[in-house]
Formats: sequence, structure tokens, C-alpha cells
Amino acid sequence: MRTRRGLCYPRGDVCAETRLPKRRKIDFAGESTVSDERQRIPPESAGQSDLFESLPDDLVICILRKLSSSASCPSDFVNVLITCKRLNDLGLQSVVLAKASQKILAIRAKNWSDSAHRFLKLCAVAGNVEACYTLGMIRFYCLQNRGSGASLMAKAAISSHAPALYSLAVIQFNGSGGSKNDKDLRAGVALCARAAFLGHIDALRELGHCLQDGYGVRQNIAEGRRFLVQANARELAAVLSNPNCGLSTRAWLSWNPHGHNNHRHATGSGCPLLSDFGCNVPAPESHPASRFMAEWFAARGGVPGSGLRLCSHVGCGRPETRKHEFRRCSVCGAVNYCSRACQALDWKLKHKEQCAPVERWLEEDGEGGEGVGGEDGNGDVVMADS
Repeated sequence: MRTRRGLCYPRGDVCAETRLPKRRKIDFAGESTVSDERQRIPPESAGQSDLFESLPDDLVICILRKLSSSASCPSDFVNVLITCKRLNDLGLQSVVLAKASQKILAIRAKNWSDSAHRFLKLCAVAGNVEACYTLGMIRFYCLQNRGSGASLMAKAAISSHAPALYSLAVIQFNGSGGSKNDKDLRAGVALCARAAFLGHIDALRELGHCLQDGYGVRQNIAEGRRFLVQANARELAAVLSNPNCGLSTRAWLSWNPHGHNNHRHATGSGCPLLSDFGCNVPAPESHPASRFMAEWFAARGGVPGSGLRLCSHVGCGRPETRKHEFRRCSVCGAVNYCSRACQALDWKLKHKEQCAPVERWLEEDGEGGEGVGGEDGNGDVVMADS
């Protein structure tokens, strides 16, 4: 087989030939001639040669690109890079790192190191939008490098990365990294609308609540309800299209003629997001960046800083960047959320069972956080500012 370089792969079942330098021979007539001698190598010796070194670089890079886009965990790719110097050099080429999948970039917080940071940075420089988002979230929330983290997320958002657009929207809604006066509700709604257009479920849910409440946009209850239905429908479609959910259909999809009232006594790990239709949908899988943040702060006692709190939704992982940044439940005051979407998810998942009204929860340091309500009589999430 001949490659574009003109190299030919040797075969072990035939004798390989090696070309020796041309040398002069003197024939019987006394004239000198140039001969091209070849030395035949037996098959057993040819099989012992390093065939990997004869592979062209472009073929090896093509294989590494396929591996980086399909590996199931970071170790599958890293173990190949540490095999030899050639694989390490070719595996760190930009054309390979640009194709790295989300699973390769799913670094655990306990394994965080300078080398892991450098690897994510190399992927981000190569143009990998998933690496830009993941490293941006880690720098912004965990390493407290706000400017660099926001820039990386903005780079991913320019490439129409929906999670990056939604995360920037949450930052705008909360004024994260700045003061309360740095909130830009209109910018948050615009970023949410872009992410919702790309099909991001949390952005659809957030935009629906903003429209219902008139938060950063003119109130339109009917349009807000339409976005909430779209979010629920997309979440159900994602579950139906996942062949590895491991659950039978009847275990989580059942019709309830009495609406949402029976979910207080439901069992299992399902998240009844479609309560209006009697459907019990499994809780969505968290993004690797969110899991990293949750593990990062859990290893530090679950406290991101003095007087700061984490979002109470278990699948979020976002911390406060200043005191009283997140909104608290106006009924019990025991939980707080970075966004309306996280509040709605956590309410359906667990807080509906735990929320108990109190006469008055104390304001911290004389400054009360913004409140997020429970449900009204129709089962809709009510968001109320204090």
C-alpha cells in the first residue's frame, strides 16, 4: 500500500528488501559499471521492525482526531499521549485538540492540577468551544479570575455555544463579579433568547419565567407559558431519545388524572417537570463544568467564601460572588438560587416536599436577599422580588 508520501507499508509475510548505496563493480572486460544491489531480509526479521515509525504523520493525526472526539473519559486520551513522544507531539496538535469531546474535557475537581489547566487552555486556544466554556466557568467561579473566565465564555458564546450564552445571561441577571448595580436584565434576557433559540432547555425555562413575571422584558404571560411548555417538551424528547437511560417507560411516564397533587408522594429519582401532563421525567444530567464546581466547593466544606452561598439546586454548582447575590425562597428563606430556572427545577425535584412557611426569616447583615416564591394554586412557579 502506497501513501501520499510515497512510503510503502512493509508486510511480514513476504521478504522485505532494503536498498543499499550504489557502488561500482568491475566486470571481466575491465569496465566499471554501477550496480544497484538489494539485500533481502527474511520475514522473521522484517516482522521485528518498528512499523509505527513508517506511518505518515497525517494518518496518525487523523486517528488521534477520531479518538479525541469519541473517547469516553479523559484517561482514554491521556493514556495514548503518554505512550511515546511522537504520539504526545501529534496528539497536542491544534487540529486534534479542536475536536476534543465534552467527555474528554470532563475533569474531576479532585484531579485538578497545573497540567490539567494547561491541557484545557491548549484546547481553548485550538478553538474548542467546549473547552472555552468549561475553563471559563472554572476560572470565573472557582479560581475567581473573573475577567479571563468571562472572556473565555464570551468566546464560546460567539460560536453559538448555548450553555455559554445561558451562563453569561445568569451573570448579567445577578451582576456576578461586580456589585448589585452591575445587573443588566435586558442583556440577560437577550442572551437567554439566543440560547433558547439554539434549544437550551434551561434558557427556555428562564425566558418563560421572565416573560411571565415581566423580569427584564415586557410581561407576556401567554408567551411565557409557551416557552415553559417548549422547555418541558424538549426535556421529554431528550429522555425519549436517550437509549442509555436504563428506565422502562412506565417507570417514569404515567398519566395522572388529578394533575400534580400526587407528586408529593411520588417515589424514585424522577423529576416531575411535566406535572401538568402527569409525566415524571428523570432529572437531567448536569454539565461537566457544573459537576466540577459542585465537587470543588464540596471539598471546601460547601462554602465558597465568608458569608457566600451556593445555589441550592444540586445540578448547578454556581456560588455567589458577593453577599446576597442569589434570591431566596420567600416562603421559607432556607434555600437560594442563582436563576429562576434553577428554582423551578429544585422545586419540582425536592423543595416542594421541604418548603415550610415561616412567619419571618431574619435578614442577613441588614440587607435582605431577593425572594423567590413557591407555587400558586395552578401549580405554576411564582417568582417575587422583595
